[in-house]
Amino acid sequence: MKDSKFNLHREDLTGANLSQANLSQADLSEASLAQANLRETELTEANLSGADLREAELFAANLSEADLSGANLKGAKLFAANLSEADLSGANLSEADLSGANLSEADLSDVDLSQADLRSAYLGDADLSGANLSEADLSGATMPDGTVRD
Repeated sequence: MKDSKFNLHREDLTGANLSQANLSQADLSEASLAQANLRETELTEANLSGADLREAELFAANLSEADLSGANLKGAKLFAANLSEADLSGANLSEADLSGANLSEADLSDVDLSQADLRSAYLGDADLSGANLSEADLSGATMPDGTVRD
């Protein structure tokens, strides 16, 4: 990861409106972003490891190559978000809306995706080893092997 443009490590940004901001390469590790508005925000290569993103709004956000390992995204809205090549290992994405999201080549190992909405999500070449997909909606999703779920 390159040097961070913004150091917001452990900052309390609960409920903040950061919609359409450019936070690429920012250090948001362990930050509190619960219920924050991050719609269409640029977060490419950002460090969000261990961040609290519960119920955050990340509609169409660009999180490609971001580090979200161990982050709490329970109930987050990631509809149409770009999470290609992101590290989500060990993250909590239970009840999250990932419908239409791009998760190609993402590390989803040991992720909790229980009750998540993954309708029409693209999971091509994603690592789902150890992931919890109980009660997740995968209808229309493209799986790592290229098959599409009914």
